[in-house]
Amino acid sequence: MSNLTILVTGATGTVGAALVPALRDSGAQVRAMTRNPDYTLTGAQTVVADLHDPDSITTALNGVDAVFLNSPSTEDAAELQIRFLDLAAQAGIARAVVLSQYGATRSSPVRFLRWHAQVEEHIRRLNISATVLRPNLYLQSLLAFADTIAQGTLAAPIGTAAVSAIDTRDIADAAAAVLTSNDHDKETYTLTGPRAITHSEIADALNAATGNTIAFQDLPPEHFTAALENYVPQWQLEGLVEDYAHYSRGEASSVTTTIADLTGRPARDVDDFARDYAAAFTRQ
Repeated sequence: MSNLTILVTGATGTVGAALVPALRDSGAQVRAMTRNPDYTLTGAQTVVADLHDPDSITTALNGVDAVFLNSPSTEDAAELQIRFLDLAAQAGIARAVVLSQYGATRSSPVRFLRWHAQVEEHIRRLNISATVLRPNLYLQSLLAFADTIAQGTLAAPIGTAAVSAIDTRDIADAAAAVLTSNDHDKETYTLTGPRAITHSEIADALNAATGNTIAFQDLPPEHFTAALENYVPQWQLEGLVEDYAHYSRGEASSVTTTIADLTGRPARDVDDFARDYAAAFTRQ
Protein backbone atom coordinates (compact mmCIF):
# COMPACT_ATOMS: atom_id res chain seq x y z
CA MET A 1 0.00 0.00 0.00
CA SER A 2 2.94 2.28 -0.75
CA ASN A 3 0.83 4.56 -2.99
CA LEU A 4 -1.14 5.96 -0.03
CA THR A 5 -1.04 9.65 0.79
CA ILE A 6 -1.40 10.11 4.55
CA LEU A 7 -2.02 13.37 6.38
CA VAL A 8 -0.36 13.53 9.80
CA THR A 9 -1.76 16.16 12.16
CA GLY A 10 0.49 17.34 14.97
CA ALA A 11 3.46 16.45 12.78
CA THR A 12 5.89 18.44 14.94
CA GLY A 13 4.74 16.81 18.19
CA THR A 14 6.27 13.88 20.03
CA VAL A 15 4.22 11.18 18.30
CA GLY A 16 3.88 12.93 14.94
CA ALA A 17 7.59 13.60 14.60
CA ALA A 18 8.26 9.86 14.98
CA LEU A 19 5.31 8.82 12.81
CA VAL A 20 6.38 10.79 9.72
CA PRO A 21 9.65 8.85 9.17
CA ALA A 22 7.94 5.56 10.09
CA LEU A 23 5.39 6.15 7.34
CA ARG A 24 8.09 7.19 4.87
CA ASP A 25 9.93 3.93 5.62
CA SER A 26 6.75 2.02 4.78
CA GLY A 27 6.66 3.66 1.35
CA ALA A 28 3.69 5.95 2.00
CA GLN A 29 3.53 9.54 0.80
CA VAL A 30 3.38 11.78 3.87
CA ARG A 31 1.70 15.16 4.19
CA ALA A 32 2.85 16.77 7.44
CA MET A 33 0.39 19.28 8.88
CA THR A 34 1.73 22.16 10.90
CA ARG A 35 0.73 25.68 11.91
CA ASN A 36 4.28 26.92 11.35
CA PRO A 37 4.82 28.21 7.79
CA ASP A 38 8.60 28.01 8.24
CA TYR A 39 8.57 24.31 9.12
CA THR A 40 9.98 21.86 6.58
CA LEU A 41 10.46 18.13 6.89
CA THR A 42 12.75 16.08 4.69
CA GLY A 43 10.89 13.48 2.68
CA ALA A 44 7.42 14.82 3.44
CA GLN A 45 5.13 17.44 1.96
CA THR A 46 4.44 20.18 4.49
CA VAL A 47 0.99 21.75 4.60
CA VAL A 48 0.16 24.75 6.78
CA ALA A 49 -3.20 24.30 8.50
CA ASP A 50 -4.85 24.87 11.87
CA LEU A 51 -7.61 22.83 13.50
CA HIS A 52 -9.30 26.14 14.36
CA ASP A 53 -9.49 27.03 10.64
CA PRO A 54 -11.90 24.71 8.73
CA ASP A 55 -10.93 26.11 5.32
CA SER A 56 -7.27 25.28 5.91
CA ILE A 57 -8.26 21.75 6.96
CA THR A 58 -10.30 21.27 3.80
CA THR A 59 -7.27 22.29 1.73
CA ALA A 60 -4.96 19.99 3.69
CA LEU A 61 -7.32 17.03 3.13
CA ASN A 62 -7.43 17.44 -0.64
CA GLY A 63 -5.99 14.35 -2.33
CA VAL A 64 -5.43 12.44 0.92
CA ASP A 65 -6.24 8.73 1.39
CA ALA A 66 -5.86 8.44 5.18
CA VAL A 67 -5.42 10.69 8.20
CA PHE A 68 -3.77 10.46 11.60
CA LEU A 69 -5.55 12.67 14.11
CA ASN A 70 -3.69 13.72 17.22
CA SER A 71 -5.42 15.64 19.98
CA PRO A 72 -4.33 19.29 20.28
CA SER A 73 -3.44 20.64 23.71
CA THR A 74 -6.44 22.94 23.96
CA GLU A 75 -9.53 23.11 26.12
CA ASP A 76 -11.74 22.63 23.05
CA ALA A 77 -9.77 19.60 21.83
CA ALA A 78 -12.80 17.32 21.47
CA GLU A 79 -14.77 19.85 19.43
CA LEU A 80 -11.80 20.50 17.14
CA GLN A 81 -11.22 16.79 16.51
CA ILE A 82 -14.90 16.14 15.84
CA ARG A 83 -15.02 18.94 13.28
CA PHE A 84 -11.84 17.65 11.63
CA LEU A 85 -13.36 14.15 11.35
CA ASP A 86 -16.56 15.56 9.87
CA LEU A 87 -14.52 17.42 7.25
CA ALA A 88 -12.50 14.26 6.54
CA ALA A 89 -15.69 12.25 6.02
CA GLN A 90 -17.09 14.95 3.73
CA ALA A 91 -13.85 14.87 1.72
CA GLY A 92 -14.22 11.12 1.20
CA ILE A 93 -11.17 10.13 3.23
CA ALA A 94 -11.04 6.33 3.35
CA ARG A 95 -9.29 5.78 6.67
CA ALA A 96 -8.73 7.61 9.95
CA VAL A 97 -6.57 6.64 12.90
CA VAL A 98 -7.37 8.60 16.05
CA LEU A 99 -4.96 8.95 18.94
CA SER A 100 -6.99 8.59 22.14
CA GLN A 101 -5.89 7.66 25.68
CA TYR A 102 -5.74 4.55 27.85
CA GLY A 103 -9.00 4.14 29.77
CA ALA A 104 -11.07 6.64 27.76
CA THR A 105 -14.70 6.60 28.88
CA ARG A 106 -17.49 9.16 29.12
CA SER A 107 -17.97 8.39 32.84
CA SER A 108 -14.35 9.01 33.84
CA PRO A 109 -13.51 11.61 36.52
CA VAL A 110 -10.58 12.58 34.26
CA ARG A 111 -11.64 15.26 31.79
CA PHE A 112 -9.09 14.16 29.17
CA LEU A 113 -10.52 10.63 29.17
CA ARG A 114 -14.06 11.99 28.78
CA TRP A 115 -12.98 14.18 25.87
CA HIS A 116 -11.26 11.29 24.11
CA ALA A 117 -14.30 9.06 24.61
CA GLN A 118 -16.49 11.72 23.02
CA VAL A 119 -14.29 11.74 19.91
CA GLU A 120 -14.23 7.94 19.80
CA GLU A 121 -18.03 7.79 19.90
CA HIS A 122 -18.31 10.35 17.12
CA ILE A 123 -15.98 8.65 14.66
CA ARG A 124 -17.93 5.41 15.01
CA ARG A 125 -20.95 7.21 13.56
CA LEU A 126 -19.13 8.38 10.43
CA ASN A 127 -18.84 6.61 7.09
CA ILE A 128 -15.08 6.17 7.39
CA SER A 129 -12.81 3.24 8.21
CA ALA A 130 -11.68 4.08 11.74
CA THR A 131 -9.13 2.76 14.21
CA VAL A 132 -8.58 4.12 17.72
CA LEU A 133 -5.23 3.93 19.50
CA ARG A 134 -5.30 4.29 23.28
CA PRO A 135 -1.73 4.71 24.57
CA ASN A 136 -0.87 4.89 28.26
CA LEU A 137 1.32 7.53 29.92
CA TYR A 138 4.12 8.71 27.59
CA LEU A 139 7.65 8.12 28.84
CA GLN A 140 8.62 11.14 26.74
CA SER A 141 6.42 13.30 28.97
CA LEU A 142 9.35 13.16 31.41
CA LEU A 143 11.30 15.39 29.02
CA ALA A 144 9.17 18.35 30.11
CA PHE A 145 10.76 17.97 33.56
CA ALA A 146 14.26 17.13 32.32
CA ASP A 147 15.97 20.08 34.01
CA THR A 148 14.52 19.22 37.42
CA ILE A 149 15.26 15.53 36.97
CA ALA A 150 18.84 16.30 35.95
CA GLN A 151 19.20 18.15 39.25
CA GLY A 152 18.32 14.93 41.05
CA THR A 153 14.54 14.85 41.60
CA LEU A 154 11.71 13.14 39.78
CA ALA A 155 8.55 14.41 41.46
CA ALA A 156 4.90 13.49 40.87
CA PRO A 157 1.72 12.86 42.90
CA ILE A 158 1.62 9.13 42.17
CA GLY A 159 3.03 7.31 45.18
CA THR A 160 3.99 3.68 44.60
CA ALA A 161 1.43 3.04 41.86
CA ALA A 162 2.72 1.27 38.77
CA VAL A 163 1.83 2.46 35.25
CA SER A 164 2.46 0.59 32.01
CA ALA A 165 4.04 3.70 30.49
CA ILE A 166 4.93 3.63 26.80
CA ASP A 167 7.61 5.06 24.54
CA THR A 168 6.06 7.37 21.94
CA ARG A 169 8.25 5.84 19.23
CA ASP A 170 6.28 2.63 19.73
CA ILE A 171 3.02 4.54 19.39
CA ALA A 172 4.28 5.94 16.08
CA ASP A 173 5.31 2.51 14.80
CA ALA A 174 1.92 1.06 15.74
CA ALA A 175 0.13 3.96 14.03
CA ALA A 176 2.19 3.46 10.87
CA ALA A 177 1.29 -0.25 10.81
CA VAL A 178 -2.42 0.53 11.17
CA LEU A 179 -2.47 3.39 8.68
CA THR A 180 -0.88 1.28 5.94
CA SER A 181 -3.11 -1.79 6.34
CA ASN A 182 -6.74 -2.66 5.61
CA ASP A 183 -7.01 -5.00 8.60
CA HIS A 184 -7.89 -2.66 11.47
CA ASP A 185 -11.30 -1.13 10.71
CA LYS A 186 -13.46 -0.56 13.81
CA GLU A 187 -10.65 -1.74 16.10
CA THR A 188 -9.64 -0.07 19.37
CA TYR A 189 -6.12 -0.86 20.52
CA THR A 190 -4.74 -0.22 24.00
CA LEU A 191 -1.01 0.51 23.74
CA THR A 192 1.32 -0.01 26.71
CA GLY A 193 4.91 -0.62 27.55
CA PRO A 194 6.14 -4.18 28.25
CA ARG A 195 5.59 -3.89 32.03
CA ALA A 196 4.05 -1.70 34.68
CA ILE A 197 6.62 0.48 36.42
CA THR A 198 6.64 2.80 39.42
CA HIS A 199 8.18 6.25 39.31
CA SER A 200 10.87 4.96 41.67
CA GLU A 201 11.76 2.39 39.00
CA ILE A 202 11.83 5.13 36.37
CA ALA A 203 14.27 7.07 38.59
CA ASP A 204 16.41 3.93 38.93
CA ALA A 205 16.52 3.51 35.15
CA LEU A 206 17.56 7.15 34.71
CA ASN A 207 20.21 6.71 37.39
CA ALA A 208 21.71 3.76 35.56
CA ALA A 209 21.67 5.53 32.19
CA THR A 210 23.02 8.91 33.31
CA GLY A 211 25.26 8.11 36.25
CA ASN A 212 23.42 10.81 38.18
CA THR A 213 21.76 10.35 41.54
CA ILE A 214 18.06 10.79 40.79
CA ALA A 215 15.45 10.14 43.47
CA PHE A 216 11.69 9.94 43.18
CA GLN A 217 9.72 12.32 45.40
CA ASP A 218 6.01 11.70 45.92
CA LEU A 219 4.28 15.08 45.90
CA PRO A 220 0.89 15.91 47.41
CA PRO A 221 -1.39 17.10 44.58
CA GLU A 222 -1.47 20.64 45.98
CA HIS A 223 2.34 20.85 45.88
CA PHE A 224 2.36 19.52 42.32
CA THR A 225 -0.18 22.20 41.39
CA ALA A 226 1.83 24.95 43.08
CA ALA A 227 4.99 23.93 41.22
CA LEU A 228 3.33 24.14 37.80
CA GLU A 229 0.71 26.89 38.14
CA ASN A 230 2.92 29.55 36.57
CA TYR A 231 3.73 27.36 33.56
CA VAL A 232 0.54 25.48 32.69
CA PRO A 233 -2.98 26.83 32.00
CA GLN A 234 -5.42 26.21 34.84
CA TRP A 235 -7.67 23.83 32.86
CA GLN A 236 -4.68 21.75 31.82
CA LEU A 237 -3.19 21.69 35.31
CA GLU A 238 -6.50 20.51 36.78
CA GLY A 239 -6.61 17.80 34.13
CA LEU A 240 -3.07 16.68 34.95
CA VAL A 241 -3.99 16.35 38.62
CA GLU A 242 -6.99 14.23 37.59
CA ASP A 243 -4.69 12.14 35.37
CA TYR A 244 -2.24 11.47 38.20
CA ALA A 245 -5.06 10.62 40.59
CA HIS A 246 -6.16 8.04 38.01
CA TYR A 247 -2.62 6.63 37.89
CA SER A 248 -2.21 6.64 41.67
CA ARG A 249 -5.41 4.60 42.07
CA GLY A 250 -3.71 1.82 40.11
CA GLU A 251 -6.07 2.21 37.15
CA ALA A 252 -3.35 2.30 34.47
CA SER A 253 -1.21 -0.73 35.29
CA SER A 254 -2.46 -3.42 32.92
CA VAL A 255 -0.10 -4.52 30.14
CA THR A 256 -0.98 -5.48 26.57
CA THR A 257 1.04 -7.11 23.80
CA THR A 258 -0.46 -4.83 21.16
CA ILE A 259 2.81 -3.15 20.18
CA ALA A 260 4.37 -6.53 19.44
CA ASP A 261 1.19 -7.72 17.73
CA LEU A 262 1.09 -4.70 15.39
CA THR A 263 4.79 -4.13 14.75
CA GLY A 264 6.32 -7.59 15.09
CA ARG A 265 8.75 -6.55 17.83
CA PRO A 266 8.51 -6.00 21.60
CA ALA A 267 7.65 -2.63 23.06
CA ARG A 268 10.59 -0.58 24.28
CA ASP A 269 11.30 -0.84 28.01
CA VAL A 270 11.97 2.09 30.35
CA ASP A 271 15.64 1.09 30.29
CA ASP A 272 15.68 1.59 26.51
CA PHE A 273 14.06 5.01 26.91
CA ALA A 274 16.52 6.04 29.65
CA ARG A 275 19.51 4.98 27.58
CA ASP A 276 18.34 6.72 24.40
CA TYR A 277 17.46 9.99 26.17
CA ALA A 278 20.19 9.98 28.80
CA ALA A 279 21.71 13.24 27.55
CA ALA A 280 18.48 15.12 28.28
CA PHE A 281 18.56 14.02 31.93
CA THR A 282 22.28 14.46 32.52
CA ARG A 283 23.41 17.42 34.60
CA GLN A 284 25.50 19.77 32.52
